[in-house]
Amino acid sequence: QVQLVESGGGLVQAGGSLRLSCAGSGRTFSTYAMGWFRQAPGKGREFVGAISWSGGNTYYADSVKGRFTVSRDNAKNTIYLQMNSLKPEDTAVYYCAADPTLPHIVIATKIDYWGQGTQVTVSS
Repeated sequence: QVQLVESGGGLVQAGGSLRLSCAGSGRTFSTYAMGWFRQAPGKGREFVGAISWSGGNTYYADSVKGRFTVSRDNAKNTIYLQMNSLKPEDTAVYYCAADPTLPHIVIATKIDYWGQGTQVTVSS
């Protein structure tokens, strides 16, 4: 069982930056692939980025590649999403996700564990 708690959301102007954090519980945190998804009003949950259990591999949606960075600190049971050059279309609720199976971490319907979400609003 893994419990996830996101933090760091807020309101930022276009072009600005935010860093989201996701703290996980459980001794097996370091064995899980971790990811970030987002959901804008009226839209489905969209993959943003993911990281393997060791941190050696990262994956990104084309819409955020070059602007967002996923990282993890297994000693702190925490993953991060550094978001730079934010755009109004990045506005959404951002969710942290965990799954023991790496290929699942990019598919919302296959994720085992979710956080409660944190709102990110980018003003133009």
